[in-house]
Amino acid sequence: MVRFENVGMRYGPGPEILRDVSFALEAGSFTFLTGPSGAGKTTLLKLMYLAEPPSRGLITLFGTDLATASRRLFPALRRRIGVVFQDFRLLDHLSAFDNVALPLRLSGARMEDFRQDVEEILTWVGLGPRMHAKPPTLSGGEQQRVAIARAVVARPDLLIADEPTGNVDPDMGQRLLRLFFELNRLGTTVLIATHDRGLIATGQSQELRLVDGRLVAMPMVRP
Repeated sequence: MVRFENVGMRYGPGPEILRDVSFALEAGSFTFLTGPSGAGKTTLLKLMYLAEPPSRGLITLFGTDLATASRRLFPALRRRIGVVFQDFRLLDHLSAFDNVALPLRLSGARMEDFRQDVEEILTWVGLGPRMHAKPPTLSGGEQQRVAIARAVVARPDLLIADEPTGNVDPDMGQRLLRLFFELNRLGTTVLIATHDRGLIATGQSQELRLVDGRLVAMPMVRP
C-alpha cells in the first residue's frame, strides 16, 4: 500500500527533517505514528498524501513509484486517500454537511446517493443537530469532527490523520477511534499521528516512532 525507501526531506538549504526513513504499510494495516514535537511527523504525512515531493529516496503508493509516475496520475491517487488535517482546512462558506459531502460531489456522486451516508457519519461524530452550521460558528472540537467525517465518508483506501483527537474530550476521542477501527475493519489502511499514549494503548496496532527525523519500528501495541 505504502513504501518509503531511504527517504530524506529538507526545506531549502537547511538540515534534513527526515533522514533515511524506510518502512512499509501493508494493505489493511492500522498504524500509529508517534514522536516528540518537531520530530518530522507532519512532514512524513505530507509526503504520503502527495503534498510535497521528497528530497531523496523512493516512495511507492498503491504500487506506483512516485518518482517515475506522470504527475497526471496524482489526482487519481489523491482521491484514494482521506486526510484529517491538524488545522481542519474546512471551507467556511459551506455547511458542515456540505464540507463532508465535498469529496463525494467531486467524485461525481449524486446527492440522492450520498445524503444518508453524510447524515449518518455526522450523527456518529455527534454533529447531527449541527450539520447545517458553518465552520466559523463551530467550536474547535466540532470543526475537528467535521474534518474527520469528511476524511472517512468516502471510505478511502488509505486514511491519514494528523492528531485527529487533539481537540476533543477523551470520551469523544474513544468514539472517533472506534470509527477508525471500523473503517479499518472494512479494509481501509489507517495511519494516525498522535501524542496520546492512552489512545495508542486501546488497540493492537503497529507503532512507528520518529526521533530526530529517523523512524524506529516499535513492538506491537497490545491492550
